[in-house]
This record gives sequence, C-alpha cells and structure tokens, in this order.
Amino acid sequence: MSILTKASKPAARAIIATIYGEAGTGKTSLAATFAKPIFIRLEDGMLSIDADKMPDALPMVTSVADLWEQLTALIKEPHDYKTVVIDSVTRLHTMFEAYILDEEEKITHKRSKSINQALGGYGAGNNAVAQLHSKVRSAAQKLIERGINVIFIGHSETRKIEPHDMQGYAYCGLKLQDKSEKHYIDDVDLVVFLKQKAFVKDDGKLISTNDRVLVTQLSKNCAAKNRYGITEEIAFQKGINPLAKFLSQQEVTK
Repeated sequence: MSILTKASKPAARAIIATIYGEAGTGKTSLAATFAKPIFIRLEDGMLSIDADKMPDALPMVTSVADLWEQLTALIKEPHDYKTVVIDSVTRLHTMFEAYILDEEEKITHKRSKSINQALGGYGAGNNAVAQLHSKVRSAAQKLIERGINVIFIGHSETRKIEPHDMQGYAYCGLKLQDKSEKHYIDDVDLVVFLKQKAFVKDDGKLISTNDRVLVTQLSKNCAAKNRYGITEEIAFQKGINPLAKFLSQQEVTK
C-alpha cells in the first residue's frame, strides 16, 4: 500500500508560545489569560494578577530536581489543566548554569568561576546548559501531544548587532545565551515581545506611555513571529487575551 493513501489534513493542536519583555510589562498577566493555566514558578511574578483571576501554581522551583518532578507530573498524571506556564526561562537559565557548575565541582572538586570556563571552556559549559533547555523543550512537546498549551515567559535583553554588510542596529531578544535562546524561538508557534508604547518628542526625548502592545510579526529589531497571519502590533489590556481572535477558543478560554 502506498504511503500516499495515509495523507490527510493535520489536526488542530495545542500551541507553544514564548512571551518576553521588560519587567512589569504584563507578561505573567497575559499568560494567565490562556485556557485553564497552571504555573511552574522560578520567580514570584504572579502577584500582579487580580485575585479573582489568579490561576493555580505549583510550589516554587528551587532546584533542577523540582523542575523535572513538576514537568513529569503534568505530563503523566491525570489533571484538567489546559495550559502550562513556565515563569521564567530566564531565571531557569541562571539555575541551569549553577547546576552545571555544581555538578562539575562534585566530579573535579574544583569550581569554575563562570559558565564560560566550565567543563574545560571552549563553549562546553554553555552547550551543557543548552542541552538542559532542550530537555525542557522536549517536555513541552509531550505536553502539546497531550493537548496542553505551553507558554514560556522570559525577560528581554537589547544587543548591538553588527552585520558585515550594513550599519549596526539594536536588537531585542530573550535574555539567554544564543544556543539556549533558540529552543524558545525557533520551533514554537508564537513569539510575543510585550513592550510599552513610546514616542519621540520634538526635542528628541523618548517618552514612554502606560499603553502596552504585543509585537508578533517578524522584525529585524526584535525576536517575534507567529503562525497565525498576524501582521500588526496588538494592543494589550490587562486581564484580556488580545490573541483570542487569532487562536482557537480551546487555547484561550478557561
């Protein structure tokens, strides 16, 4: 029998997304508007959520073992949560670096001064951290296969990009080492940069407003993308998911 007889239209599935931005922009509040969420917390950012909309959260993650235990339970055990939020992958990165340094010290009885020097240097320490992020991404895939959305929250960082064939420019991405960042950018459905709106006055001063917008379209100035045909910035109001009209009700309805 030909393999072509098995061709069919792909079924709708849960989504995997990354939301990042500066502190206080509303990343956690936005993640909480997805369908019946539960939070894996590496930092305590949920106090900004209104009490009547406060989602469930697992105990604060204080070790890598805590993280694997919580992810394994959400993958294998029965529950009715529809979205798992990891807050934040930036703090997770710091924990992974400390974990690699600790493991190296257990084996060699010496502790490297930084992750760049760990495991003999030459990028080995950063590679080991990236492998742990890859393990998190693999766990996320298992949640997706179970029909559960996965939202990664991260902090932003502005870098100077110096292309060889054009003038340099500022670029905003996740506050992670490049090899680790790709696990939350490359193979996800949605990358959202949540920012404050700002404008330049006649005197050249940059003025920020209280308005927030979501950037989800490809840009050379920030890491952002989507698979839903979104081409413009989207206004964000706390407590409301502005992505609802682009995503299915299963993904954003509690």
